[in-house]
Amino acid sequence: MKPVIELEHLGVRFGKREILKDLTCSVSGRSIGLLGPNGAGKSTLINTLLGFCKPARGTARVLGFDIRTELRQLRTLVGYMPENDALISNMSAVSFIRLMAELSGLPPDAALERAHEALFYVGLGEARYRKLGTYSLGMRQLAKLAQAIVHGPQLLILDEPTNGLDPPARQRMVRLVREMRDQLNMHIILCSHLLRDVEDSCEEVLILKDGRLVHHANLEEERRSNKRFVEIETYGDEAVFAEAIAGLGCECASAGGGRFRMVLSEGLEVRDIYRVAAEKEIQLRRLNFRRDSLEDIFLRAMNSSDPAEARHGNL
Repeated sequence: MKPVIELEHLGVRFGKREILKDLTCSVSGRSIGLLGPNGAGKSTLINTLLGFCKPARGTARVLGFDIRTELRQLRTLVGYMPENDALISNMSAVSFIRLMAELSGLPPDAALERAHEALFYVGLGEARYRKLGTYSLGMRQLAKLAQAIVHGPQLLILDEPTNGLDPPARQRMVRLVREMRDQLNMHIILCSHLLRDVEDSCEEVLILKDGRLVHHANLEEERRSNKRFVEIETYGDEAVFAEAIAGLGCECASAGGGRFRMVLSEGLEVRDIYRVAAEKEIQLRRLNFRRDSLEDIFLRAMNSSDPAEARHGNL
């Protein structure tokens, strides 16, 4: 599958401050989640991919186009829904969306037709003649989505699309994202602080920390692998227990205080853990199964002092 984004030692500076630091990866999923704490460089990466920030070194390719030399061709293929409102309040929704379609290269008649279609698609058909200044927060979010898709982009970049929405509106937005991914044949980059939104709608995830790429995971592959994760709390000699568990062929990591996380390898069952604990005279105070969630992946990436370790998803 052709990569959607290719980053090649990408670095971005604002004055003397280095914002993005040597980002290198290739992602090809239909939907890509972009995660990281405040100040990690997410918005700067988006602005760089759109050509608003120039790389200090390295480059990136989006849909096969180099952001340094082929930006004009690229922008016709990309739709962008910004986090902050960028609407003209005294314009009707249909007039504004038509304007944005024309700015994307559509002729006036086609732009008007597509504006109506986009507004009906996102659920604003009945309110398309109202001025945008009278819209509620949820309606403004939908209007921003309509202007991003009106020209039929191949890649849609969504920056905090569910920000400030109530639960029903958030669920509706996530359903639209999945529908656009699956039915409209769009590639999607979703930047969100809500891990649930990313987990529900994305196939791959990129996690940034302090301007560095600390994790790149294919969520679909991790879901299909169906690994059996076990959390254990013990009392006794931790080193002896960890060595015995490693001897069973399990991936095992100590969380301190007698707590362990492990992945049961094929053919092993929980009774094997109980047997080892009994042989080594280790008390098992708690044991439970759980699947590795996006929250686990994110927290591990944030807490790791070794970016390479976090990037490869080690326990």
